[in-house]
Amino acid sequence: MSTTVQADARKQGVVLNKPASVKKGRSVKWKLAYRAALIPAIILVLWQTLSTYGVISQQLFSSPLLILKQYISLIADGDLGRHLRISVVRASLGFVIGGGSGLLLGLFVGMSRRVEEYVNPTVQMIRTVPLLAITPLFIMWFGFGELSKVLLISLGAFFPLYVNTFLGVRNVDAKLFEVSRVLQFSRYRQIVKLIIPAALPNILLGVRLSLSISWLVLVVAELVGAESGVGYMIQDARSFMQTDVVFVGITIFAAVGKLSDSLVRLLEHRLLRWQDSFKG
Repeated sequence: MSTTVQADARKQGVVLNKPASVKKGRSVKWKLAYRAALIPAIILVLWQTLSTYGVISQQLFSSPLLILKQYISLIADGDLGRHLRISVVRASLGFVIGGGSGLLLGLFVGMSRRVEEYVNPTVQMIRTVPLLAITPLFIMWFGFGELSKVLLISLGAFFPLYVNTFLGVRNVDAKLFEVSRVLQFSRYRQIVKLIIPAALPNILLGVRLSLSISWLVLVVAELVGAESGVGYMIQDARSFMQTDVVFVGITIFAAVGKLSDSLVRLLEHRLLRWQDSFKG
């Protein structure tokens, strides 16, 4: 009889404890969301108040309400969706081409000291050249079409992933390589089972930096000779002094950039659970 009661109690305990843990997890998430949104909310309230009372110029600093109205108008017209779709495709293509190349070359150079001696000095020299200085050359070579924009974004996305992948490979414990040789790992198994997992924190950091650089370079690419995209929308609005549209474009870049960064951080949280690092 007592065994049956204990079993029932355990079952009830499981049923009762699970919602409690779920509620606790939800409350933590709400606290994090509240803390993250507090400073932007204060800025928006202060901004709207100063605009309402005429402390700041509506011509130079459109109020948040006017920007929101412009958002609704652009979404209703379909212009915002069209420009955003084009920009996302450009940034994604540039990131995949440049980031993928940086990842592969970083692995290759990091695993071979001889290759490093030949390749790394040239790559580091090119990395120090400002992208704005290279932009006129890309326009001269490839014109104002999509190719020049995608290649410019690719160049910007290449270096963060290359550098961080290279550093990640070189930070792998040398004893692990000795163990892999004892276990007679092939080169492929060494890369998949040892190097990539050990260098993953640096690689994911490189992904985050490459994504942010891709969006930064996208703005430059679309401000010069583009006929579509969010950057073009900002440039066109600037010509007609439409400050609210300029702010719409800026906030779109901020929101999409933050979303892509948050997705990578979520990936970091799932793939790097084994890390016992300081959380602050």
